[in-house]
Amino acid sequence: MTGQDDGGGIRDRAGTLAVLMIAPAIAYIVAMIGVPLLLAINYSLSDATTGDPVHHYAGLVNYRSALADPVFRLALKNTFVFALVSQSIVIVLSRVLASALSMPFRGKWAVRFLIMLPWTAPIALGAIGWLWMYDSIYSPFDWLYRRAGLLGKPGDPFGPMTNIYWLGRPTLAMASVVIVHVWRLLPLATVIQLAGLSAIPGEILEAAEIDGARGWRKAAWITIPLTLPIIGIAFLFGIIFTFTDMTIVYILTRGGPVNATQVLATWTFFKGIEGGDLAQGAAISLFMVPVLAGIAALLLRMARRAEVT
Repeated sequence: MTGQDDGGGIRDRAGTLAVLMIAPAIAYIVAMIGVPLLLAINYSLSDATTGDPVHHYAGLVNYRSALADPVFRLALKNTFVFALVSQSIVIVLSRVLASALSMPFRGKWAVRFLIMLPWTAPIALGAIGWLWMYDSIYSPFDWLYRRAGLLGKPGDPFGPMTNIYWLGRPTLAMASVVIVHVWRLLPLATVIQLAGLSAIPGEILEAAEIDGARGWRKAAWITIPLTLPIIGIAFLFGIIFTFTDMTIVYILTRGGPVNATQVLATWTFFKGIEGGDLAQGAAISLFMVPVLAGIAALLLRMARRAEVT
């Protein structure tokens, strides 16, 4: 009798229960990520198009063609610029916002709600709103600058023209897209950093204040080192979202002017879907895989080291 009871049910077998619990998640990941990845690799080694999707092996021709394409190289560079610049700004601003929101003040819930709005709103609607604000004729930014005497007359700081044409100049278009990326991802990074600040034991902060560490000194020596793993996670999520997002660039500039804001995600869409070259689009998209995998491994390793120390 005792021997039979020792076997127990499945709930008493930790290893078997763990496998059963994690199996749906693994199956979902394989179905949603693994299968499309294998299909993309298969297409990238072929000459498939939307007119003739039949697979004919073509080797590495699509990869060599992509590397030889100046637009692809520009898109690759722009992708890194957008990701690194926007996320650097997001990390700094989210730290400032998280520090402010961690302090007690009246109306904190309303401020948190307003900060979270860009993340909860559909990105397509948000991007269309920004497209209106960057309009070459009716931009409210230009109107404010004209009212403030900064634009519209000879000698004004922003020039004598009545409009700035935000999305019509390469440098301004790139800055405009970065600003929208920052606006989009700032709420998520703020929530992540706020969670990290809330997890710091109160005794450590009290001891630091007793020792005279306040303001920037407390941030530099206490809160930032203790939340470095959280900062790494926020940066990692932001890099991944920026690298793989095409909505903002597609709606605002469609990669223009003259491919100045073209990124890998949009160039993949234009080549593979609008251009009809499925093989070329698949090859371009796969250039993001090793980059994102390398960034993820590096940041997770940094976060683990910081957590251990």
